[in-house]
Amino acid sequence: MPPTDTILDLECQQLSKSFAGQAAVDNISLSIPSGSFFSILGPSGCGKTTLLRMLAGFVEPDSGDIRIKGHSMLGVPPNKRPLNMVFQHLALFPMMSVADNIAYGLKRRGTSRSEIARRVADVLERVGLPDVGQRKPDQLSGGQKQRIAIARCLVLEPAVLLLDEPLGALDLKLREQMKLELKQLQQTFGTTFVYITHDQSEALVMSDQVAVMNQGRFEQVASPQTLYYQPATAFVAGFVGDSNRLSGRVEAPGRVALASGRIIRATAAGATPADRGAPVSLFVRPEGISPLLPGQPCQMDNCLDARVSTLLFDGANSRIGALLDEGTELTVRLPQTPEFAQLRPGDRLQLGWMGNQAQYFAAPAL
Repeated sequence: MPPTDTILDLECQQLSKSFAGQAAVDNISLSIPSGSFFSILGPSGCGKTTLLRMLAGFVEPDSGDIRIKGHSMLGVPPNKRPLNMVFQHLALFPMMSVADNIAYGLKRRGTSRSEIARRVADVLERVGLPDVGQRKPDQLSGGQKQRIAIARCLVLEPAVLLLDEPLGALDLKLREQMKLELKQLQQTFGTTFVYITHDQSEALVMSDQVAVMNQGRFEQVASPQTLYYQPATAFVAGFVGDSNRLSGRVEAPGRVALASGRIIRATAAGATPADRGAPVSLFVRPEGISPLLPGQPCQMDNCLDARVSTLLFDGANSRIGALLDEGTELTVRLPQTPEFAQLRPGDRLQLGWMGNQAQYFAAPAL
């Protein structure tokens, strides 16, 4: 929780919503300081869209409160809330010029013509498109349309901007470019962004804080670095970033016995039991595993014999599937060094990693 003297643009207090007796949002609380880029990350069906619609005012919560700038939004209709929203489908008016698209909300408010002209010119300058005001939306690139849709919202000076998977309709290369541009725009305007996504890369790259959502609840709210390196639950460990997941049982604190009987050194995470025999899920990331060719010494806590089963070449992101002698397959990041350039399926190697690069959590009850 932020310090008590921190200015909060958005707060949710014990927010819940059910449909047909099924909880879509289950007792969620959050506090977002002014000027933050805050993402809500989760798989389809986890409740993030329902939460977004409650924030926007399209759905009333069953219980709890939503506060913007310290004022409750319960019963306040969407058009009266000090926020705006960018959708995946940008909904720019095709027959209007770019300038008229941006000015639309100001005209609806009755803003003077001279003030509209000044604010439209200012926001176009700040999104880096000062010369496109007289163009039509279909004369813009996908990235330019995205910036105009955001400019149309930010010209109204909302306290909070909600973004509902706005990059989902863009091609991969443009999505990568827009991640950086969105973060830069948020920093330029200083407006609080609340970003809804199922794409972990978007959330990790752009956000100050990320809430990982699962089955209507927040599993963890933390910085991207904390989520990646210090996941609080098995769900976060498996959902944020790529991980190999193994099942086992506690042999002793810091030691896990796999189904094969092999003992793995690892780090207990979360509320994990130390009782011998307790079932656990163990996670180790592909980049945390070092492949070693025959003859190379392994001086790590865990050293396992394996055989290359698959080779996925993707330049610097190349990976292999490595089948352990006991039958478990692990995904391993392939080092970009000459000795691994000739690696082929069927080749033997060792896999090594330190105990602090593997974490184990209490296995969920069946």
